Amino acid sequence: MLRIARHLFEGFAILSLCLLGSVASANLGDTDDSATDDPGFVAGKAAIESGDWATAIEVLSKTAETYPDSADTHNFLGYAYRQSGNLDAAFRHYERALEIDPSHKPTHEYLGEAYLMKNDLSSAEQHLAELARLCTPIPCEEYKELKRAVDAFKTQ
Repeated sequence: MLRIARHLFEGFAILSLCLLGSVASANLGDTDDSATDDPGFVAGKAAIESGDWATAIEVLSKTAETYPDSADTHNFLGYAYRQSGNLDAAFRHYERALEIDPSHKPTHEYLGEAYLMKNDLSSAEQHLAELARLCTPIPCEEYKELKRAVDAFKTQ
């Protein structure tokens, strides 16, 4: 009897892991749109990774002309502008990204961080709440990052 119970428990554990894996994978990955294969997009993302905001803005602005409906491009443009200190331009591109794709998780994270730079905790928490909704039941990286930023802001 004990042996049967153990086999049932092992079977249940394996089934649970399989189901959990399929739920977790629903929260992974970025938006896949046509601009992400564009050489300008790739160069802009590389410029961001190296902290070259001016190059990122220049290259991604050209990509945005070619792909005006790319949420990823506008999100990265917003990020580069934010890092360069131009919050007005950052907000314009983040808002455009969310017009294109209201569920774009990276934009919600970065927009929340931009609001924290403006000392607007309430707006940042609205984007955190949206990420909580988008990343249910398992929190995604974007949620975790914005949550850390919000928590750090509150302890300043």
